[in-house]
Amino acid sequence: MVGEDRAGERLDRFCTSSIPGLSRTQVQALNAAGGVLVDARARPDSYSLTTGETVAIDPALLPKSRTGAAPAPQLLPVAVVYEDDAMVVVNKAPGVVVHPAHGNWDGTLVNALLGRGVTLSSIGGDRPGVVHRLDKDTSGVMVLAKTDAAHRALSAAIKAHEFEKTYHAIVLGNVRARSIAVDAPIARHAVHRQRMATVASGGRPAHTEVFVVDTYYHFDYIRVTTKTGRTHQIRVHMAHVGNPLLGDLVYGGRKQRVGRGATRATFERIARLMTRHALHASRLSFAHPETGVQMTFSTALAPDMRLVLETVYREDRAKEVWV
Repeated sequence: MVGEDRAGERLDRFCTSSIPGLSRTQVQALNAAGGVLVDARARPDSYSLTTGETVAIDPALLPKSRTGAAPAPQLLPVAVVYEDDAMVVVNKAPGVVVHPAHGNWDGTLVNALLGRGVTLSSIGGDRPGVVHRLDKDTSGVMVLAKTDAAHRALSAAIKAHEFEKTYHAIVLGNVRARSIAVDAPIARHAVHRQRMATVASGGRPAHTEVFVVDTYYHFDYIRVTTKTGRTHQIRVHMAHVGNPLLGDLVYGGRKQRVGRGATRATFERIARLMTRHALHASRLSFAHPETGVQMTFSTALAPDMRLVLETVYREDRAKEVWV
């Protein structure tokens, strides 16, 4: 039942916060399938709730994939860092999509885990076990739930900002200080709907802390910590402060900032080594969903990012003249 504190809230937002593990997109799909009723009546996603109304949600009606079938097991490589009866922690390779979706119905991390014989939670339809995601081209550590109870517990912990996430990235240019904090709300881009952007008002709060690990002529190697998990948060925030991720085609990471001659050739040679945005999820810390014991998992920097750092280090030590 809708309490006074929730009156006026959109129906889809109410449902998303009421059932951990369901994204807003999934709630909207569920509503379209007849799985959300307000006082036994279908209402649009934008419906403004009133105190005393009863919202009935049936996750079983969540649409499955385009074929109507659950994700298929596939024999694909996947690096498992840790596994027990409740969860599985993996080191996701760059270029791997986390779960089946439009344009990527197979070949995903979920398909690979199922092919390995891992049982994933039933919550999420096409996204079994997925409690948080990494972008396709982001590498690194992430956790998936194996049981529904674990899924709910992990999702609730993420919503309560109890996950500690650390990333490492390579950015263009030099950050203005050794340590900075970026507080800038994020929302869908007003024109380019596949992109996100910082906004003055109306967005979701987003906080990113940045520490410069090492500085080179035209690049910085940074460590980033986040508690909010907005879509493309690090990529958007670093572009916002003028230091987009190296290789990030969407948010400006291919801009050429050097002049002609050897300096430009060196810059472009390094840029070609990074065929994706240079972002790696290096550390994840959270309470175990069953025991409550704090657990921390770390992964080594992905090989392509290591190669870039080795290259810029050599260039730096060679004292090549950069613009």
